Amino acid sequence: MIKISAVDSNFEREPLIRPFGFKGGYMREIWQSAARLESDTGKHAVGLCTHSTLWSDASVFEKYSEAGSNALMYAMTEHGLQLIKGRSFESPIDLLEDIWPQVLEYGKTITGNPDLRETFALNALVGVDNAAWLLYARENGIKNFDTLIPKEFRPALAFRHEKIAGIPLFAYAIPLKEIVQAVCEGYFFMKIKIGSPGEPEKMLEWDKARIKAIHEAIGATETAYTKNGKIPYYFDANGRYPDKETLQRLLDYTRKIGAFDQIVLVEEPFPETYKAEVSDLGVRIAADESAHTDRDALERIQMGYGAIALKAIAKTLSMTLKIAQVAHEYGTPCFCADLTVNPILVEWNKNVAARLAPVPGLEVGLLETNGHQNYKNWKTMQSYFPFDGAKWTKTHNGVFELDENYYAASGGIFANSAHYEELFGEGL
Repeated sequence: MIKISAVDSNFEREPLIRPFGFKGGYMREIWQSAARLESDTGKHAVGLCTHSTLWSDASVFEKYSEAGSNALMYAMTEHGLQLIKGRSFESPIDLLEDIWPQVLEYGKTITGNPDLRETFALNALVGVDNAAWLLYARENGIKNFDTLIPKEFRPALAFRHEKIAGIPLFAYAIPLKEIVQAVCEGYFFMKIKIGSPGEPEKMLEWDKARIKAIHEAIGATETAYTKNGKIPYYFDANGRYPDKETLQRLLDYTRKIGAFDQIVLVEEPFPETYKAEVSDLGVRIAADESAHTDRDALERIQMGYGAIALKAIAKTLSMTLKIAQVAHEYGTPCFCADLTVNPILVEWNKNVAARLAPVPGLEVGLLETNGHQNYKNWKTMQSYFPFDGAKWTKTHNGVFELDENYYAASGGIFANSAHYEELFGEGL
């Protein structure tokens, strides 16, 4: 048993290059929090969290100021730490399972929202969970991600990619020329935000025009990383489409302009309360926000969802392992999506992405990472990572190349960051 004798937290506000639009709203900064755990043996660990209140629960983001919604999530992070202070645990998964429902109830109280989404609490606890995993590793002499994963979850993470597609994200405000530039730089798998602000009809017409412009600009691009040799489309609606009929109209339009056959994924098109069979839409529908937990993931799989977007950096590694295992048992492919996280959390996500079997139709793994597109101080944030500059931290012609050095180092996640240690008044 590992006893947590002391806890602490801190945070930094990271500005964005420009307003980042999705879910009908815009973020202008993203808070990065750090959670510190110390055991009664004197060992300690610092875990990081990128707070995304708009993604986690748009209703909170809309009700409060941007700083206010971030402060509420940070308060939930602190509450989670106070819950585990003085407690003992054997497994980080059990520890999370014990506290996240309590943190959710606390969040409902402080936000005044009795329907607060579960992902809001899970997002708040990512740093706490990561710190628990790192402390668990240090107490047990574990220095490798493969060994860190409990045996019952290893079947879902048994693959070893040599290459993973680095997926940039293009939100509403990103000019078309930047999408074209990304293709010129070697990126071949782009995530396009659809579901623009406005009522459904206005949204649909905007999305049609956006997809048409993108298809005309890059649709003829060839790639060696897909079965059909064509550049794939990955659309993310973040629950903005009210029903299947509206989405079907968009898909019919993509057939009309010749883009339909290149759609590999449509992520989270509907509000999570809209529960309908989706296997008849003719494209692979992926669940993201609606798959809060392993129970939710199973429900979506039974509704015909053909993929699950895993977010170890948004729903905690502990919950992600449970979701991945359920998906594996039902033969549902998974991939890793981003939360516009910091460089160190990119590596946590990459450790999962590197071990997932590829999505059908693709020759490589998938890892969305868009921090370099959105943070004003991205290069400075990179310098906080002890392995900054390592080969695996950069894309080459649109892919991350993962060699034996990468797997031996587990992407560098076990190394202390001097910058984040110093948030607590201590060096290495």
